[in-house]
Parts: sequence; structure tokens; C-alpha cells
Amino acid sequence: MALNATIKEHPYAHLIDTLPDGIKFYNPRKLGDPRYDKLPLSIRILLEAAIRNCDGFYTKEEDVQNILDWQQQQEKAAVPFSPARVLLQDFTGIPAMVDLAAMRDAVAKHGVDPDLVNPKCPTDLIVDHSLQIDYSKCAIQNAPNPGGGDSSNQSQPPPPRSTAARPPSRGGSHCGGQRGSCSKAACSDPPASSGRPTSVQQIENTPLLCPFHLQPVSEVETALKNQEMELQRNKERLHFFKWCSKAFKNVNVVPPDVGAVHQVNLEYLSRVVQVSDGLIYPDSVVGTDSHTTMINGLGILGWGVGGIESEAVMLGQPVSLTLPQVMGCKLVGSINPLATSIDIVLGITKHLRQAGISGKFVEFFGPGVSQLSAPDRTTIANMCPEYNATVSFFPVDHVTLKHFKKTNFTDKKLELLESYMKAVNLFRSYEESSEDPQFSEVIEINLSSMVPHVSGPKRPQDRVAISSMKDDFQSCLNEKVGFKGFHIAKEKQDVRIPFLHGGQEYQLAHGSVVIAAVISCTNNCNPSVMLTAGLMAKKAVEAGLVVKPYIRTSLAPGSGMVTHYLNASGVLPYFNQLGFEVIGYGCATCVGNTAPLPEAVVDAIKKGDLVACGVLSGNRHFEGRLCDCVRANYLASPPLVVAYAIAGTVGIDFEKEPLGWTSEGKEVYLRDIWPSREEVQQTEEDTVISAIFKDLRRRLEKGNTFWNKIECPDSVVFPWDHKSTYIRSPPFFSKLSKDIPPPQSIENAHALLFLGDKVTTDHISPAGSISRVSAAAKYLQSKRLTPREFNSYGARRGNDAVMTRGTFASIKLHNRFIGKPGPKTLHIPSGQTLDVFEAADRYQRDGTPLIILAGKDYGSGNSRDWVAKGPYLLGVRAVIAESFEKLHKSQLVGMGIMPLQFVSGQNADTLELSGKERFSVALPESLRPRQQLTVRTSKGTSFSVTALFDSEVDVIFFQHGGLLRFVARTVVENGPAAAAAGEQRLTSV
Repeated sequence: MALNATIKEHPYAHLIDTLPDGIKFYNPRKLGDPRYDKLPLSIRILLEAAIRNCDGFYTKEEDVQNILDWQQQQEKAAVPFSPARVLLQDFTGIPAMVDLAAMRDAVAKHGVDPDLVNPKCPTDLIVDHSLQIDYSKCAIQNAPNPGGGDSSNQSQPPPPRSTAARPPSRGGSHCGGQRGSCSKAACSDPPASSGRPTSVQQIENTPLLCPFHLQPVSEVETALKNQEMELQRNKERLHFFKWCSKAFKNVNVVPPDVGAVHQVNLEYLSRVVQVSDGLIYPDSVVGTDSHTTMINGLGILGWGVGGIESEAVMLGQPVSLTLPQVMGCKLVGSINPLATSIDIVLGITKHLRQAGISGKFVEFFGPGVSQLSAPDRTTIANMCPEYNATVSFFPVDHVTLKHFKKTNFTDKKLELLESYMKAVNLFRSYEESSEDPQFSEVIEINLSSMVPHVSGPKRPQDRVAISSMKDDFQSCLNEKVGFKGFHIAKEKQDVRIPFLHGGQEYQLAHGSVVIAAVISCTNNCNPSVMLTAGLMAKKAVEAGLVVKPYIRTSLAPGSGMVTHYLNASGVLPYFNQLGFEVIGYGCATCVGNTAPLPEAVVDAIKKGDLVACGVLSGNRHFEGRLCDCVRANYLASPPLVVAYAIAGTVGIDFEKEPLGWTSEGKEVYLRDIWPSREEVQQTEEDTVISAIFKDLRRRLEKGNTFWNKIECPDSVVFPWDHKSTYIRSPPFFSKLSKDIPPPQSIENAHALLFLGDKVTTDHISPAGSISRVSAAAKYLQSKRLTPREFNSYGARRGNDAVMTRGTFASIKLHNRFIGKPGPKTLHIPSGQTLDVFEAADRYQRDGTPLIILAGKDYGSGNSRDWVAKGPYLLGVRAVIAESFEKLHKSQLVGMGIMPLQFVSGQNADTLELSGKERFSVALPESLRPRQQLTVRTSKGTSFSVTALFDSEVDVIFFQHGGLLRFVARTVVENGPAAAAAGEQRLTSV
């Protein structure tokens, strides 16, 4: 449909405005309502979406007014939200795409062009959940090393030498002949070279380096073998995805081996604004990945949903949500110069967890926000599950624009983005308090209160501010032996033990550092903290500071990418010069895999009964774990590990005492070599962010070799393989008529299950492995599969025969018909105890409709694809319960199952129902939302229930037999006009 024609019919056509370059947009400011500029910016995005999508069916003018009146309607009014796009990973994406493929078959049978069936909402499907580790030949996991072992037998020539600087290290090479090292033919110790790369432009050409000699290496053989196994194991699914990528409009399939779903979303798919058919609007997303909330750190509203909800959005149905409270999180104060990004993220998370903000939106404002980089913001937004917020939203500002300038945005895109966001008041200047909106409540967090901590000396929960570290360690010496104490006699606390190492005399005392390990794992894999450590090492070397040679130092990056960006930013040689050499990729120091300390050091510790210390940036440090003679161990950020290694002791006050002296005798304090946040952020943006985006774009454009080799037909309808046990055409569209069928009352239904309270989606929906004695196992065995080949319910979500047999297959299901937990039920006519599927199958063959009786909170828990699809295919027509989880109730309606609620004060027990009665529910010709209906039983009794249809839309879906049939019937009835929205291909700004 042409944009002008659409606008002409639109109830808010008068709000259309035009940017200087001619692109049109709906401008809520033209409402002339002073309430708009007082709304939180996250609510303004909901309002713009409601205005733009106001069609009188899904979204009504009343919804627009409710959002505009957010101050009065929060936590009261339910409103629709139509996101700009849907994000799927392959496990949750495959059922949705299978349904669309089956819908094409259904409309084709009615003589309608199946090519008209496409998602109405642009959808990105990332294939990232298929890879399993079948091959791992290297003892040091993930080492970027060809084959993971000795490569001397490989046929390829040795790789070219690197130009990376590598100053002489302490103690010589550690490569030797250890497992996981390079072959000496391919990589021998290189001479020192000219130094760091001379420009940012060289970064994308920086090779992945050997962890031992810092030389370029070829692609990992084990990765290739794992990819090959992935292809074989999932070839049916990948074949189907490849067909989807060609057949459907509005679907973008990202092939395997490009990146994790949240990584691709954050680094490639995010746009802040979208342009479709000449209209610009805010980017927003719902996704089936738990990390979807990260995107709010870039000013893009988004959160996680279940598979059924995402499929509904794909088909054009908005998400329904109660207008949330929005907690304003005001950040003030200046960040402590020694505080890392991790300190800030965990500090903010702690405050929000204590604030009690479950289910609410959090929106950040205040002058402190400008100090947070884009990666800091996305990390905070990713922590939503930790403090139970729906989203943590950071409105777009100059920091956001600076970030996108380093990614895939041209100057023209940035100008358009900034022009639009300012035109609709979605751009923030955090220093301008006059722009602050009104919030439900304000939480103020002073960033200066977040001081850097370490944890120890024995347990990770015992946090110590570094400003108190010297005094705290002294108290540990005094305290009785326990969680913190070592009980060292007063007269022995000042003892110093001399020893010789490398022909030179040193001294050890209580608090002396003998192990220092920089480890990039768990929460320390944030690039900024590793870069802070690297930049500090550079300044330390330039100041002439050294680490005593007896301290066991090491650098264990979490992946080859960490080594890559440390090398690209030019800091890796300085790590080496302080003794922090890359030792490999995997768990080492944390699990006690530290190389033995020098014998002289061990003897000195034992002679003085010293409390020697280890400092590491890992996640485990229990007493004696690093080394049996090292009793005090502290977890610290990577830069603090380097600092304590240079100091040689934990008994230091960094503010008052110097780390060391220059060759001229000048004192050097920690503050003198600690890089500023601006310096770290600039390096991160120029090296890490830029390199990551270029690498991701390269992989996307190049494509995956295995993916590129997959052949699939160019057919409009999918050629189903009837032998497949992974992909099957579901029967959701069987006997689809062109006209809406009249209401079908339920006559003489049996209860398939008689359940109690708190029946969760875990009880209803298949998850995890397939039991060898289950109905699903029997089906797979009939297809000549062995238990080893069963795989999981998750992997077989595209096969309705497996998923239906797995419905209510939980071993923890409490069915009152049986009296004990298990996936069994009573087949009432025969009196036999059967698998739930087998009983349902018998009822269906006899033409008997089914209901389910349940107690309170039916359907609580996480959303899953098959919580409503499974019962529908079992033949369930209605669920009668005391109460429903709101989301699951909507899912039942979406599949054409009636959610019926007992009237207040009644339940199966008060009505003296045994569950063995037969139940009938008469439906009127015209159903209404929340209409009362009467249930009659074979005992001659009756009781009232409320049909939980919340809106006319719910009633329409139910009358059609569910959302899927509604969409299919609309396409059949209206042809091209019904699919017009699906034909509009999304054009990114």
C-alpha cells in the first residue's frame, strides 16, 4: 500500500511531519499536549509506536490516550506495543518458521499465492544454538593454534611472522614442548620488532596470535571439525533455515559461526531508528534470547519474550503490557579514578536490587550518565534479571552517537538519526536537568561512592575496599583462625625472611605477593578492564617500574579475541615486559594449575610461617587453592592485579605510599600510572569496538563455508521430507475453511487431567532430554532411531509429533487422577492408566472433546513455544482453573483454547467435582469479553465460569480457532491486500 494512501486513512495523519531530507515521520509533539515532554523517554517510544500503528483493531485511539496519560494510568491500563522487529535464535525460531511454511501450504490449497504469507514484522533469525563441542584436542581450551597439538605434520607452510613488538621477557620462553604449543618449525622465538601498530587502520589486519610466540596462526582444526559435526547433526534444520532465508520476505537468517544472538543484535542489527517505505521511526525489538535487554543500553527499547509471543508479533499482533511504572535512576557524582567499569556495573546493580523494582522499567538520567561508555551501559542493561526490571533504558545521547560512529554508521546515517531523535524529543543531554522527565519514583546513585574493592583473603563474599586493604590485612593477621583470620602472634608479624633468587637477595614478609594472575574470564572479560590493565602496564614500564622476578605472573585471556585486541591496542608487549605473558586459553590459576613457586620462595614462606598472598582476576580463590603454601588470596580487577604485583605486597596504602621509584629516584604512585576513563574509552572505541564490528561484518558478508554449500530448492512452498524426524508440517491448518465457523459448544467432554495449584510451564511444555520410556521415545524408536540419536525436545521443536507426545510428560506433574507424580493420567472410559498422549489419542479417535481442571496460577513460569500448542494438538478445548498466569492465558486464546475461570470462592473441591464427570459448555452466537458461561456436568449439576477473553481481539482469535488460523484465513479471504504489510521490506537507515 502506498505511504500517502496509508497516511490519508490514518487517524493520526495530522501528526505527519517531514525531515529536511524528505523522510516522513509521526511527530507526537504535534499533539500539542504538554504531557508528552514530561513522559519518560521509554514511554515516549511506546506512544510513538501506538500512534504509528493505530489501526482501530489491534491498536485503538483509546490506547494512545492511555499512554499519553501515563502518570494516571500506570499499573492500570493495558496497552499494545508493536516493536520494530523480532529477534529469534534457532531453537525458538524453528517452530515459528515451520508454522509459516505450513500456512503457505494451507493458503495454496485455497488457490491463493503462497508467496503472500510472510512475517508482517521484520524478523532476524540467528542460528547460534546448534554448536556442540565434539572435538577438543588442545589441553588449553580455545587456544588459537592449528590442530591444538604439534602442527609439524600439517601440510600448509608456516605462517608469516608477526610485526607485533615483543620485548625480551623475564625468564625466557615458556613454549618449550608443552601440549598446545606451536611447532618450532612454524614459530620460533622472534626478534624484537619496531613496536606497536602505527595507526588504527592497521587493526583489522592484525592477525590472531599464537599464545606462546605471538605469531599468526591458521584457523583452528578443532573448530572446523566441530562445524562439520554441527552440519551433520543439524543438516535437516539448517536445510530448512536456508530455504527460509530465500523463500520469506521480511526474514533475515544469520548463518552459523557468525556470532551469538545477543552479540549479532548488539553489534550488527541495532539501528536506533528504522526506515520502512519512506517512514522513519524508533528501532525496538522483542527477542527470545535472555540477553535481549542489552540493547536498551544503546537507546533501543527491547526485552525478552517467549516463542509464542514472538511468533504472534511476527504475524502482526502487538505485545500486550500493563503500562509500567518507570523508576528514574539518577546518576550523580564523579567516578572514582581507580574504579573500573565492573566496579560501576556491580555497584549500580547492587543499588537497584535493593530498590525493589521487579517488573518495572528503569530509565537512567542525571549528569553521571555521560561518564558511562556504550559498553558500560549495555552491560548494566544486561543485568536486568539480577534486579528483576523489565528494561534498563539509556536514552540516546552524544556518547551513543560516538559509539555508532565507530561501528557501521556513516556520517549520513548519524545525521539522520540525530535529526529524527531531536525532532521527537528522544535525544538527551544528561547535563540539562530541564530535560528530565517525570518518573514514578527516583533512585539517586552517587557514582563517587563506588570505590574499587578486592575480595578475600579466603572467600569471594568478603569484600575489602582497596583504601582499607592495608589495615584489613593487618586485622586478619590478628584475628583468630576463621573465615578471615590467621592468628599470627604480635611478635612475629614484622618478621622478614631473606632469600636468594637469580643470584640476587630479596625479602619476604607477611602480605608479600608471590602469585599474580591476570585472567580474562567471568565478569572480568569486559574489554575496558583488560585495556585499563594494559595501559597501566605501559605507563609502569615507561616509568621504569618492574615486577620482582620471583613473583609467579601470568596472563590467561578468555579467548583469542582478547589477545587480539590487547595486541591491536599495542599494550601486550608491556604486559610481557612486566612478566605477564600469555600462558594459554583455559582454566589455570583459579583451579590451582599454577606452576610451582621457586624453591627458595617456598622455603622462605615456610621458614617464617608467612601469610604469603596471591592476587588474581578470576573467580575462585579459596585458601590454599592457588598453592598450598599461599594462605591469603584476593580476587581483584586486572589492573589491581598488576598494581599489587608491582608493589610486591598487599600491605600498601595506594593513596599514601608509592608503588616504586623511577631511575632518578622519583616516587611513582598508583594514581600516576592509572589511565583515565577517557583514555580507556577512547582506546576501546578505536581498537576493540572498531575491530569487532569490522570482523563481524566481514564474516556476515563472507558467509559460512558450510552454510554456503547447503543446497535448497527455490520453491515457494517447502518440500517436506516425510522421513524427517526434525521438521514436520504441523496440523494447525487442517480443514481450514474460508469462512469463520459458527461457535462450537463443548459437549460431553472428559477431563484429560485433574491438576492442583501452581502448574508451571515446566509441567506443561517439553524441555530437556527425551526419556527412553516416554511417548516421544516410542515414536522416535518407531522411526528406527536409537536413544543416542533422540537429541532433546528443544532440538526437535520443529516436529509436532515429538512435541505433542512430550506435552505434560514431566515426571513432576501432579495429576489428582493418579495420586503420585508422573506423566500419566486416567483414561476414564476404560479405567486404564496411560501416558497422557496415549489417553488423549484414544479420546480423539473416539471423537471425545477434552478439558483440563486446575487450581490457582495455572501456567506460571517461563514462556515456552508449546505450552498452548501441545494441549491444542492433544484435543484440549478448554482449561477450567481458579486463576491463570496472564501470559499463559493469552497463549491459550492464541491457540483457540478457552481459559475458563471458576467464580470467586469456588473450585473443583467446593463444587465436589471428582473430575470423572462429563462436562458441557454451551457457547452463545455472539461471545463477549469476560462473559459468564455455564458448565453442566453428567451428574446433573452446573456451575458458572468466566470466559477470560480480555478484548474483542481475543474473541475474534478464538472464533477463528486461534491466531494462526486467523492470519491464514485473512490471507485466503483478502489475498494481496491482507499481506500488504508483509510485502514492505525493511530498509535500515
